[in-house]
Amino acid sequence: MTQTPTGAAGGAGNAGSAERGVIVRTFRQRFSSTPLGARLARHLALHQLERWGIPHGAQVSERTAAVVAELAANAATHGRVPGRDFELVLTLTDRTLRIDVSDTRTDRRPPDPAALTVPAPLAEDHRGLVLVAALATRWQVRPRPQAPGKTVSAELDLTERLDP
Repeated sequence: MTQTPTGAAGGAGNAGSAERGVIVRTFRQRFSSTPLGARLARHLALHQLERWGIPHGAQVSERTAAVVAELAANAATHGRVPGRDFELVLTLTDRTLRIDVSDTRTDRRPPDPAALTVPAPLAEDHRGLVLVAALATRWQVRPRPQAPGKTVSAELDLTERLDP
């Protein structure tokens, strides 16, 4: 059984799938590769979590805000290709929230999780993915499906039960 509720305007939406009793919700939106686009991605991610029943201020909401902020800022800064957007996809099941941020730049790829190094204590940059690694249960970098670029995915295991 597949449900496809109508989404919000502008490409943001919900899609539900109930297979083997698991409900999957998806939010997908493109943003301009600018600091404003990165901030908007964070705000809309939190708004979507609220619509899905995850209140603002909950632990998963706070962790999501930080991860989306970092990945969106990286996409807008390091993955920026003039005239191209970046995309945020949130996928929620009863056990996991996956955050995918894709950009179209192919020549600047972040390190894989195993190659990530902690910066020196007084370093002013290269802390973002360390933060993502600390907040996410797992994360990875992979080629962007069906388009040029890359996708950074971070998953948060949900410790509290979420009702549909």
